[in-house]
Amino acid sequence: MSVIRVVSYNIHKGMSATGGRESLSDLRLGLYGLHPDLLFLQEVQGRNQQRLSLDTQHEYLAAALNMHAAYGCNAVRPHTDHGNALLSRYPILEHENQDISDHRLEQRGLLHALIDVQGVPVHCLVVHLGLFAGGRSRQVAALVERISRLVPESEPMLIAGDFNDWSNRLAPLFVQQLGLYEVFAIAPHHDPSPRLLRHSVKRLRNTLRGMPQTPLATKVHELGINGAARMTPPPRTFPAAFPWLRLDRIYQRGFAVRKARVLQGVPWKQISDHAPIYAELELP
Repeated sequence: MSVIRVVSYNIHKGMSATGGRESLSDLRLGLYGLHPDLLFLQEVQGRNQQRLSLDTQHEYLAAALNMHAAYGCNAVRPHTDHGNALLSRYPILEHENQDISDHRLEQRGLLHALIDVQGVPVHCLVVHLGLFAGGRSRQVAALVERISRLVPESEPMLIAGDFNDWSNRLAPLFVQQLGLYEVFAIAPHHDPSPRLLRHSVKRLRNTLRGMPQTPLATKVHELGINGAARMTPPPRTFPAAFPWLRLDRIYQRGFAVRKARVLQGVPWKQISDHAPIYAELELP
């Protein structure tokens, strides 16, 4: 089975990190160089009647990258709308967008698509959760209900997007209730040189001595590549110029994770306010 290259990216409606210029062309070039097979995109403008260069962004990118596209409209304005999109090099068999808005000030949706990866049905869910903790919990409950109802346990699944979960409190729900694991938690680790490793461990030990202990319930136990449990925080992805908050995730079930990394530096820090996540996965 060939390697599946997956990217999750909040593209900031096709505008630069500061919102001062259009970045859709730079985004197209950047993604083209990655040769992605699956793109989980958030804040995609499906309609912009004021600036045609920003109109139908999912179609523009799909045409440039020779991919299939599914779009889920969430937020509707008088002249624009935006939502989530899935771009796939594999056929999209069906898709549906579920409204999971918690209040009228934040329109949120869950785009669920079924794709055919060389005869294997794979469920792909693109999410962009709300800014408030209570709303995110209810949105995850809706996500869990949908998966329990529509996704057979034997079929592979990917959930990716902007979770806005900087405190990382939602991850145990995915691990415990759905058997999903965040890709950075099970990707192979590349050990640094002994000197750098000793320095990193010493610095971490000194840092932890001055910090209060975190309650176990707020930590996230993930399954390591060798089957052992380890606690691994998701990557820092926001703001793109100096990533600090851990907002973006790729969760998977049924895949082997070969690589996972955050794309930083030029051009990514200029394209959007989020840094994209890149993962290489393989079906057994």
